[in-house]
This record gives sequence, C-alpha cells and structure tokens, in this order.
Amino acid sequence: MRILVVSATEFEVGDLKSEVGSQSQESRSKNQDIDFLVTGVGMVATAFALGRHLATHQYDLAINLGIAGSFDRNITLGEVVEVLEDQLSELGAEDDETFLPIETLGIGESILKTDARLSSYTDQQLKQVTAITVNTVHGHELSIQKLTARIQPQLESMEGAAFFYSCKQAEVPCLQIRAVSNYVEKRNRDAWQIGLAIKNLNSFALELLEKL
Repeated sequence: MRILVVSATEFEVGDLKSEVGSQSQESRSKNQDIDFLVTGVGMVATAFALGRHLATHQYDLAINLGIAGSFDRNITLGEVVEVLEDQLSELGAEDDETFLPIETLGIGESILKTDARLSSYTDQQLKQVTAITVNTVHGHELSIQKLTARIQPQLESMEGAAFFYSCKQAEVPCLQIRAVSNYVEKRNRDAWQIGLAIKNLNSFALELLEKL
C-alpha cells in the first residue's frame, strides 16, 4: 500500500517521521510504502505542492495531518478528529452585508468532501467534524460571530480544503486528521495547547500507519 502523509509544516509530523524512519521495512507491512510531503502553510502552497507531487506519483491513500482551531467547545484541546467536509469559506463575493458563496455565483465549488472514511482502514474511532479553510485565522469576536451564523463550522485550518480538492482532482482517496490546539476566539496564546495537540496527533497517526 502506497501512502502519502501530507502536512503544512515539519514540526506537525516530526515525531512521526522519526518513528517511521527508525522502523525497518521488515517491522512494517512488507507491502507498505510511506512518503511524507511538507507543503508549506496555506491553501496556495498546499495545492501547488500536492498538484506537482501527485502529477508524478501514485498513491493508494493520502493522509493530511495537522493542528487546527476549534469553534466547537465540545471538542477538547488536544483531541484528534476526522474531518469529513471542508469549505473554502472566503471563496465568493460580498453583496453589501450578504456573502455570496461561489456556488451561488455559479462559477465553482467551495465545499469539498471526502468519500474515504477512517473506519474503512482501522478500528480506531474519532469524532467526525466539518471544517473551514481560511487565509486569515479568526481572532476577532465580530467576524467569528458573523462566520458562525453563516456556516457554523467546527474547525478551521489553512490547508484542509485545498488538500481535499487536490486529492479529488488526482483521484486519490484521502483522509484529513487534525488535533485541536486552540479554540477560535480573540487571540490568546497562553491558552493554546500546541504541544499536546501535536503529541496526540503523532501518536494517533503512528498507530494508524501500523494498522494500514
């Protein structure tokens, strides 16, 4: 099985890469081949890096690993979740106070979904969520209120929907797995749990790869 692990930054998957690299081929499935791709932060960098890579490489599964902010306070900091639907929430037009999604304009799509499910590959269970992908992460109360009234997302990242789009175009089955590092609120670095989120994300991903 050929697997591509995709992340925006090296530090989000550093521990996982070390663990996978230290394992001999014999200690993993003899039919398992794992590549890592660090794209850079943001949807443009992700789409370009993935498009270029998938044009010359074929995979049975692509897995996007990363941290995310959560609008949903029922998701605990550090929790690992499976994203089934992601939306390019800024893609569209303003009509005075009304936002028009690109679907309303009739010139594209902003909502990306994956047909793959974690349950098809492992008995590990994660909460299934929806997300948005943004260029500017939210940190202003008024913009957060306007967004949640319009979309009601659970998570936000800067790459997820671009990952789904690229995999869809290349016809590669894909999973998006994220760990929550912070709640979406007025910027409060003291409350962030980035270390915990990355630790839990890498632990989960290592167990997943061992089961594939």
